[in-house]
Amino acid sequence: MGRIFVVELEGTTYKCRFCKTHMALAEDLVSRAFHCRRGKAYLFNNAVNVIIGAAEDRLMLSGRHTVADIFCCCCGQVVGWKYEAAHDKTQKYKEGKFVLERGRIIEYEEPANDGVEAEFYIDTRPMSDAEDP
Repeated sequence: MGRIFVVELEGTTYKCRFCKTHMALAEDLVSRAFHCRRGKAYLFNNAVNVIIGAAEDRLMLSGRHTVADIFCCCCGQVVGWKYEAAHDKTQKYKEGKFVLERGRIIEYEEPANDGVEAEFYIDTRPMSDAEDP
């Protein structure tokens, strides 16, 4: 196996929760309304530092899609999937896009001029109306 070259992103990014490798830019975020087996997920136009697995057909909530699991290139954890093909015309907009599972990423904001870093852990626990955020 060769050497892994990791892409460092600038600005507000999403990183692997397990090893903190950069995965996607906030400006590439398309939708926060996706769901997966483990909870909520985000749809992105692009993702970096991922290894794309074998494509397979899966029946999802929105219909049948050809998807490939994506893995963090550094720690090997499954972080989501890539839409390779949609079988329904109304779902074609997803083709070539990446889904990152919320429970497997963290949002990271680059330090402002004050030098203070900020990481945001996205809480995936269900919250009742009685709880304070």
